[in-house]
Amino acid sequence: MELKYNRILLKISGEALMGKQDFGIDYEPVQMIAQEIKNIHEEGVEVAVVVGGGNIFRGMKNSTKLGMDRASGDYMGMLATVMNALALQSALTQINVDCRVQTAIDMNQIAEPYRRFKAIRHLEKNRVVIFAAGTGNPFFTTDTASALRASEIGAQAMLMAKNGVDGVYDDDPNVNPNAKKLENINYDDIIKNGLKVMDTSACSLCKENNIPIIVFDFKARGSIKKIVYGEKIGTYVGQ
Repeated sequence: MELKYNRILLKISGEALMGKQDFGIDYEPVQMIAQEIKNIHEEGVEVAVVVGGGNIFRGMKNSTKLGMDRASGDYMGMLATVMNALALQSALTQINVDCRVQTAIDMNQIAEPYRRFKAIRHLEKNRVVIFAAGTGNPFFTTDTASALRASEIGAQAMLMAKNGVDGVYDDDPNVNPNAKKLENINYDDIIKNGLKVMDTSACSLCKENNIPIIVFDFKARGSIKKIVYGEKIGTYVGQ
């Protein structure tokens, strides 16, 4: 079988790392995600990853709750993504996957600063690259950071791994039991219909750079490998 996507960006929500906990990092899902990445890495796929931080601190939500300004909350959220990135790097290293973490905020003692050409060089040298700290700016989500990094490294697809949601629905499936799953959808329909599967800015950026988005449930083992080989999994967002 021939690979459909040779270079991808995988976006993982922070909540996916909680497992059965109410907060923090559960080693079991981290280990499972690392193994899924290894499976496609061994197939020759160049893999970049962006991890959210919602399992530790969500900027917009928590800053309001704690009475702090939004910018401070967002910076705290960026630090949470760095913690998740280091946890995933550790899990990948333990299963012999060469991996680098790059952060949008300089933290030289623990990770490389983000450099576009260096990130591309790592991918070309068969290393997994994890992008942390979002875009390095408040008021931007990790969805937008994912679309930005995917565009910068020339990813052929952006895979959005959701926690318990197997695609895009025409309504919230947790509220409306009659919500219908959409197999294919246009970028503009996401924006026009206000579907909350991702930020509209992230969707617009992927549209501008013609990067398809595949939304799927990360808990379905083997899904990432099937996607890179062109099998229809989840929802395909594109032209």
